[in-house]
Amino acid sequence: MAIVDVTVVPLGTKTPSMSDYVADVQKVLDENSDKISYQLTPMSTLIEGDLADLFDVIQQIHEVPFKNGIERVSTNIRLDDRRDKQVKMEDKVKSVEEKT
Repeated sequence: MAIVDVTVVPLGTKTPSMSDYVADVQKVLDENSDKISYQLTPMSTLIEGDLADLFDVIQQIHEVPFKNGIERVSTNIRLDDRRDKQVKMEDKVKSVEEKT
């Protein structure tokens, strides 16, 4: 299981607001909830699942602004792929909270 921190940034929009694009990305994540889980944060979205599924979903959400008429998109991806044991998003948070 891997965890990805992903931010999709449409460039050249008519407004500084991104919430409409983020909402459309969330719809794609909902459609894929049978193979991934995700958490929206104020600055990005965290997605966890099998690595192949994550890359598939990342490609789908990268396409969202293009489908909405944007001609340039910047997608930032940070990937945590731990293979010595299964770790979920909540496990990582719990580990830190137990130490504070």
